[in-house]
Amino acid sequence: MQKYMKFKEIAAYSLGLFGFQAIVGLLNSYQAEFYGSIMGANLAVVGMIILVAKAASAVFDPIVGNKIEKTNGKLGKFKPFILISIPILLIFTAIIFLDIEKLHFSNAGNGLYVYIFITFLIWCLGMTLADVPTQGIAAVLTPNPDERTNVVSIANTAKQIGFSACAVIVPVICLIIKGGSKVIVKSGETDTPMIASEYFWSALATAAAGCALMLLIVLWNKERVPYTTGEQTSFKDMFDAIKGNKPLILVIVSYFLGFGRQMAMGIQVQAANALIGSQNLVIILGITTAIGSMISMAITPLLIKKFNEKVTYIILSLYGFVISVAAYLVYAFTEAPAIVMYVFLFLIGLQFSAVTLMPMIMTADCVDYYEYKTGKRKEGPVYALLSLTIKVCLALGTALGLYFVSKSGYSQALETGAEFTRSTKNTIYFAYTAMPGILALLSAIPIFKYDIYGDKKAEISKALQERREKANIESEEN
Repeated sequence: MQKYMKFKEIAAYSLGLFGFQAIVGLLNSYQAEFYGSIMGANLAVVGMIILVAKAASAVFDPIVGNKIEKTNGKLGKFKPFILISIPILLIFTAIIFLDIEKLHFSNAGNGLYVYIFITFLIWCLGMTLADVPTQGIAAVLTPNPDERTNVVSIANTAKQIGFSACAVIVPVICLIIKGGSKVIVKSGETDTPMIASEYFWSALATAAAGCALMLLIVLWNKERVPYTTGEQTSFKDMFDAIKGNKPLILVIVSYFLGFGRQMAMGIQVQAANALIGSQNLVIILGITTAIGSMISMAITPLLIKKFNEKVTYIILSLYGFVISVAAYLVYAFTEAPAIVMYVFLFLIGLQFSAVTLMPMIMTADCVDYYEYKTGKRKEGPVYALLSLTIKVCLALGTALGLYFVSKSGYSQALETGAEFTRSTKNTIYFAYTAMPGILALLSAIPIFKYDIYGDKKAEISKALQERREKANIESEEN
């Protein structure tokens, strides 16, 4: 089939996702630690606030989906919303990491938690304005499903790298800021915790760079697949759009069952502190797993070609369960050297395309399936639902991870300056590895019923192509 996208467009979409996810990854990794170490907030309470704020902002997803379905301006259907999201993300990413000591929140009282909730809720609204269209636009960049799979694979590799970029950006900023923390370079040297200015400048630098990269999608990408506009999208419409779309329902249920597969990112800073001995050495954890994730993204299209989407997803999920549980057991019950932990973290990364790439590919195919059945494309409500699902699942994973951290004795060790006990390390490492692996296994269960692959997928693509060609001919004749 004809290929439509040039290298410039693929690069723009990939870099745009990288920039957006760099901002999301920063908050996911450092937000709770900032609130705990700088503002004195309780980590378990912070986890619940993050969960509630993201759940509350989910109301905004169908509104964005509604507006997307009604939009058809010069910039297209999706790009106007990406443009609107940029200033919100830029401003509120910086505000969230602003030292608000002058507001006199004493002893991490209710005022502090209200402030955290309001500022984070507004940030979540900006995230939705970016998240729904940056995902949804993948379905209209090219009518060629094979090209779309390859583009989504490349872009989601960049997305996954972006999600871990804070592990590099923050330590670099810490080296630049005077009077702050430092990376341990000698055995036995005491690490200095990050200071407020390091958090703020890291946030501002990440937000500025991320928003600039997001702008490339607006400037360079084209929306090629025809779509209709003017339809309303409420919560009812959103669920009506998937009521008869069984494959999409299976994808969404699978994502919810595996909600903890990315919970490690929510506690990565705490894990680096407890397991390695420094917040700034989070780069070791991040890069180790990210390399495996990159390889996973690269080989997934090959696995899909050799097997199919269904089998590939199940293989990755089963593998994730086995390797994650094995990683925990070796760490908790043996005296293996540190290099063994890093090898296991690399191996764990090899299954991450099941949570980052596969849902994007399968959802785009489900949009085609819905058009095949009804004659209508519903990118707006479908990707609003997917955005809602990802948002809530990420919040659930972060809340669960922070719960484990709060019960491990992590905060008490920080307050007293004591060394982390073996029990604390084991609890955090369980939340970092084994728990996500167990939930990855659960996520595979609905996919056994998924059937948009192989001959059926080819039949759908062929039928849609014939319909569009017929519609173009009729339009020209009229």
